[in-house]
Amino acid sequence: MCAPSVVESVRRTLSRRQFVGVVATGAAVSVPVRAQQKPIRLPKGFRDVIDLTHVLSPLLPVYPGYRPIQVRPRSTIAREGYANNEVTFDEHTGTHVDAPVHFVSGAVSADRVPVDRLLAPLVVVTIAERAAKNADTLVSADDLLQWEKRYGRIPAGAFVAMHSGWDAHVRDANRFFNRDAKGTMHAPGFSEAAARLLVTERDVSGVGVDTLSLDAASAQKFVAHLTILGAGKYGVEMLTNLSRVPPAGATIIVGAPKHEGATGGPARVLALV
Repeated sequence: MCAPSVVESVRRTLSRRQFVGVVATGAAVSVPVRAQQKPIRLPKGFRDVIDLTHVLSPLLPVYPGYRPIQVRPRSTIAREGYANNEVTFDEHTGTHVDAPVHFVSGAVSADRVPVDRLLAPLVVVTIAERAAKNADTLVSADDLLQWEKRYGRIPAGAFVAMHSGWDAHVRDANRFFNRDAKGTMHAPGFSEAAARLLVTERDVSGVGVDTLSLDAASAQKFVAHLTILGAGKYGVEMLTNLSRVPPAGATIIVGAPKHEGATGGPARVLALV
């Protein structure tokens, strides 16, 4: 956690416009080295930082077949003089990244996702009103085109997130999984057509959802996963707080995992607005 003075320094030094410009143009990010380089100071910085990450705890719902995170104290201040925990979890737990290799053999692992793809203009497509009435609703290609009519073309390199409001159910596992009498889960996701538009016609960096899966929970085939990850893009699942982010104009930072060969892993995801 950064001290307030550090956060304020970043606010003064880097503006949202600079972040978006770097991603959109593919320019390298310049990092000041000691006193040799002076940071560029712009007149306007971002106003707020919104955490899009669920707290990773044993109570957080996980995909069926996965075990909840386990946290076991290995040492304590009272006993050893320092505190240390042993943490065990499946990679795809909590707010987490899906790397292309999660579904495509030999594809890019999370530790090899280019860093300039982890900082991107954030597009938030809201389907919460529909999702409240129909848990199987999908983000459609038309939803994306309607977003563009209001806010302009989705920029190349953007991260497109679905806001369905499903994160509001995370404290109630039964409501979050939303199983029917046959045990089938129901929650929103991306349609194959929407996923295809984003990766073939808009060249996004990544796609995110506030549910357990890029696909609808009731899907029999992982068409959105295969379309997005098969195109070399990454996904982020179980986002939260997207209701606090404007549909356009924010910037996302995805703190992707970097263990070798990662098919994914828990991530700290932030929105700068």
